[in-house]
Amino acid sequence: MKKRYLLAPGPTPVPEHVALAMATPMIHHRTPQFSKIFAEAAQLAKYMFQTEQDVLILASTGTGAMESCVTNLFSPGDKLLVINGGKFGERWGKIGETYGMEIVWHNVDWGQAADPKKIKEILDGDPDIRAVMVQACETSTTVAHPIEELAKLTRDRDNCLLVVDGITGVGVFELPMDKWGIDALVTGSQKALALPPGLAMVALSEKAWARADESKCPKFYFDLKKERKNLANDTSAYTPAVSLVTGLLEVLKGFKEEGIENVHKRHNRLARATRAGGKALGLQMIAPDSPADSTTGFFVPEGIDGAKFVKTLRDEFGVTMAGGQDQWKGKIFRVAHLGYFDTFDIILAMSAVEMALKKFGHNVQLGKGVAAAQEILLEAY
Repeated sequence: MKKRYLLAPGPTPVPEHVALAMATPMIHHRTPQFSKIFAEAAQLAKYMFQTEQDVLILASTGTGAMESCVTNLFSPGDKLLVINGGKFGERWGKIGETYGMEIVWHNVDWGQAADPKKIKEILDGDPDIRAVMVQACETSTTVAHPIEELAKLTRDRDNCLLVVDGITGVGVFELPMDKWGIDALVTGSQKALALPPGLAMVALSEKAWARADESKCPKFYFDLKKERKNLANDTSAYTPAVSLVTGLLEVLKGFKEEGIENVHKRHNRLARATRAGGKALGLQMIAPDSPADSTTGFFVPEGIDGAKFVKTLRDEFGVTMAGGQDQWKGKIFRVAHLGYFDTFDIILAMSAVEMALKKFGHNVQLGKGVAAAQEILLEAY
């Protein structure tokens, strides 16, 4: 027998009570019974997004919500500034190019966050830029971009929106949409929401909704104005993911009960414990200056093949973590701590890393990383 543990940054583990809620008998999506579930989930999503705006629920992955922001807020020929510091920053630009937008690429070294001063210089020098597109957390590099500072640059520019991929940020760390002035914020179900993949959410500011009236991009399924109209009647424009929405309601009730500030504090504690454990083992973080609280990445020690390291963890130890992509393929591993994660998930993660390092011949003192993590994890008790 081999018990398996999922410690990757998406999909993340699903709590038992949520899985059981999703296993209840199917109900029709055009009934008062489902409308009640849908409406309550949409209302509680506003609490998670920290907004008074509508939060639209789409049967899609997070990339679908990203595409909906591009097609609903812009027109072919619009100039968009894309902060590209990894695989998902790159995705904003690729979607924009697909729909005929002019992309101004601002490339950031992998492992580094965007510098607001440089973004300000670009915006000041080109008033035709219609948006800044960025990740709250660039999952591929475990970097947290400075969203609050970027919002200060765009909220007083009538012509420029801040569009944020919060897929591994919403429900993990502070992203108060209304308070900061974020114009579009998206997330997906399989990250902090601890659900299976297949559900996305998107919220727009009043400034963004005004821009939606001007958009000339073709759109059908991802027509957010149509979704907003249907949301007013406690339903969706097209067939919703009924079971996932049922699970979403359970998760969001849990967020409300725990309190969003405590949700953020929990993720921060788990993140700090993971960083401390890796540091105690002498591992080099891949984003030391601006680490995200959703997932932590480390370079594998010299002489160890990172791809084989992650494969060994998964196939021999039964512990699934994430490896690297593109230029970091075979060089890093990433430990998740978002969603249905708590104290002993981090202890398990650090002990698995220690054992794998020892198996690969690295000089490691077993228990040292675990002990360093425990010192921080004890804060919860």
